[in-house]
Amino acid sequence: MKIIREALTGRAEDYLRGLYDIVDRKGYARIKDVAGELGVQPSSASEMMKKLDRMGLVVYEKYGGITLTPRGEEVAQAIKRRHETFIRFLQIILVPKDIALKDAHVLEHQLAPQTILQFARFVDFIEQSKERPGIIGRWRELFKSYCEEEDAGR
Repeated sequence: MKIIREALTGRAEDYLRGLYDIVDRKGYARIKDVAGELGVQPSSASEMMKKLDRMGLVVYEKYGGITLTPRGEEVAQAIKRRHETFIRFLQIILVPKDIALKDAHVLEHQLAPQTILQFARFVDFIEQSKERPGIIGRWRELFKSYCEEEDAGR
């Protein structure tokens, strides 16, 4: 098995997450699928697949399918979880979904791992709070009212 010798860039992480989504839907991916998913040219997708193949994260055969290696799938799942954590957090604080999708992308590549862990813990605490549903629900309502009052005062 190949060993990852270089750190993943934010762009490489985006490709892995996109590839993970495609493979999850179809069982495999082709360059045109990846290019379409990420809104890039097929030549750019091909170059990144070659790089990820060298890193041991994907199996890429020119003119063939692309699949994630077990290590690639593990990394892609972690990237996807991190991305979804930020989307969920932003929606908790009432950021509209379209903006949350864009901003989650920025946050996932810019914050320290410990900060990301605390975001994940906070989101889980808010969403899975069984013994405090009244408090959490009330907190959300109060925050929503506060935001509406602030918006009305502008």
